Amino acid sequence: MTHTLSRTSNIDQMKGIDTLDNDLVFLAMSGKGTPNDNPEAGPKMRKILEIAKKHNPVNIGDMKTGNILAVSEEEIMSHVVDTSIVHAVFNNMDDAVAFVKEVKDADFGISVVMSAPFDRAWECAEKAGLPGIHTVNMSGGIWGKTEYLPAPEINDFTTMCGHGMISRYFVEWVIDRVKKGKMTAKDGAVEIGKQCCCGIYNPDRGEKLINAIVGK
Repeated sequence: MTHTLSRTSNIDQMKGIDTLDNDLVFLAMSGKGTPNDNPEAGPKMRKILEIAKKHNPVNIGDMKTGNILAVSEEEIMSHVVDTSIVHAVFNNMDDAVAFVKEVKDADFGISVVMSAPFDRAWECAEKAGLPGIHTVNMSGGIWGKTEYLPAPEINDFTTMCGHGMISRYFVEWVIDRVKKGKMTAKDGAVEIGKQCCCGIYNPDRGEKLINAIVGK
């Protein structure tokens, strides 16, 4: 899914940190408008989220309902239907591998997509015992009038929401409040993440990025 592919890592390159290496995003959805439509997809995707919850996700969500930074897990689970698209984000390989293994063994027949740097995706697939990788998509970068984009370090936040719902100005406001001691980096990262409806934002990475900027 292309909305999970555009995450930039400008601060990582400037600071020599590895936040993108520990930004492991998963998406699950059923076939739509094809002979492979799955009328039992809703309950299966709820089970996928239940499995994710067992393995310490830093975020989960359903594209129509929101993510756990903004709404309760119960509300998310109650709104998952056959046409939903659900997400889970992990901040370490062990938890991501455990999630993939359990979903693989459950064999729900639901498409599950991982977004991560290539070497991390291959590592996860190998450790989870997958026989191979079905499809590979890659980001072609950002094209056009890039001079209108926010500062590169702000892009690292806004591109964690593939639907463009995190405002550059809100990110700048949060960072300013953290600099002034009016908000912690952790709280600021959560406030930014509440704007991302589907749940692919990584608050743990957001906190590290804020600390990297504030520590300039």
